Amino acid sequence: MKLQIAMDTLSGAEVLHLLERVHDVVDIVEIGTPLILREGLAPVRAVKERYPGLTVLADTKIVDGGRLECGDAVAAGADIVTVLAAADDATIQDVITAAHEKSRFVMVDLIGRADIAKRAEELLALDADFICVHTGVDAQKSGRTPLGDLKTLVAAIPPECTAVAGGVSPASVRQYAVLHPGIIIAGGALTGAQDPRAAAAAMRTVLKEEERA
Repeated sequence: MKLQIAMDTLSGAEVLHLLERVHDVVDIVEIGTPLILREGLAPVRAVKERYPGLTVLADTKIVDGGRLECGDAVAAGADIVTVLAAADDATIQDVITAAHEKSRFVMVDLIGRADIAKRAEELLALDADFICVHTGVDAQKSGRTPLGDLKTLVAAIPPECTAVAGGVSPASVRQYAVLHPGIIIAGGALTGAQDPRAAAAAMRTVLKEEERA
């Protein structure tokens, strides 16, 4: 299992500053959708230039123009690009093809989808690398979590192909880790922590413990 830190609310400069503290205790750095909307793909490029050995995910949430959008993200340095499961299959296929041509990876985000198992199987058939259940920030306000969705997802497809996002924290990470998803994503629980390094290290320790269990 890999730990992904989602950088949504920070500026590009703040991302680089935080990574000085946590780059060696996380596996994947996500340049989040809000940050891309504010600053474009420049933060992706800056992180990859500063930390070439670190896996960088551009949370582009592509819904159309798959080949072009994916190509721009990959050119900026993204190792993983995201596309929405709600997009047309032709768009998703274009993203996957464009990414794989450059030996990059694609995560498909199931946010807003109720047909998790069926759609996940369809996406695997399109050769998606990772499929993510995601409870958005607005949905979290009503107390929703992605735990039930993750249970559905890992029952439908190989757990190593799954990812989970939406309010995961050091306090809750074990209940996700016992399901062995390929990627566990944490945002504000890490970026807003008093000691982000300690919080990330604690989460990573749980992941390693559950891998050995």
